Amino acid sequence: MSQATLSTGAQTPQSRAIAMIGGGQMALALAEGFCRAGLLQPTDITVHDPVPAARERLAGRVPGIHFADNGATAAAAARIVFLAVKPQQASAACREFAAALAADAVVVSIVAGLTLHNLAELAGTPRIIRVMPNTPCLVGRGVSVVCRTPEVPAGDLARVLELLAAVGRVHEADETLMDAVTGLSGSGPGFVALLVEALADGGVKAGLPRSLALALATETLSGTAALLEQTGEHPAQIKDRVSSPGGTTIAGLAVLEQRGVRGALIDAVVTAAARARELGK
Repeated sequence: MSQATLSTGAQTPQSRAIAMIGGGQMALALAEGFCRAGLLQPTDITVHDPVPAARERLAGRVPGIHFADNGATAAAAARIVFLAVKPQQASAACREFAAALAADAVVVSIVAGLTLHNLAELAGTPRIIRVMPNTPCLVGRGVSVVCRTPEVPAGDLARVLELLAAVGRVHEADETLMDAVTGLSGSGPGFVALLVEALADGGVKAGLPRSLALALATETLSGTAALLEQTGEHPAQIKDRVSSPGGTTIAGLAVLEQRGVRGALIDAVVTAAARARELGK
């Protein structure tokens, strides 16, 4: 899997317009990121979400964003339509906007598990891009993995990759890997948050104030991630470097191995990937 190389180009007003079917946290993260990067203006984005709280949150965070009463109206004038609903809502959402899609529209789905083939049938177009983003997109530090149907024009793919790069890193992968991607990077923030919470609890048990323990746990995780990224070293190299003979780290690592933490994390990713496959059926 390689980080995507992005290209930019002049956009016509029609090609700039996007729709979002669903206005939840991920739609908010994307809309904010697109506008923050200057790739879109809020007025270029039309959202349909029946939940008032979601609309209010979007309006407050992205002033000037447009709203539509239904999916068909939102999608009608858009070159790119983001499908950002829960898997169980995807079929109904696609049925609502399918007939209104422009002939050259591209549907970009962030729905877990739903395949390119099924999306094409539901949306009535072969121009489908499937994306698995994750929640750090909310702070511009997300990771998104993309696959597409062959019918998606190169220019439209480049535009979507450019937009996604505004909220983090972007990779392309074969669709056969997307459920595994969901299990790792899609669900991973939940696993990592649990680890941070557990580390902070350990600090409290060892005598640290709660606020300091949480700050140390969070900063240790982000710093270690930056170290791995910038050095390109294998995690085992960093682990071994801080594990002095008879020292504190190796004593703690021995407990983690005894309690099966490594195996539990592996099983968590595999189980999440299996659940993604189930959601797509």
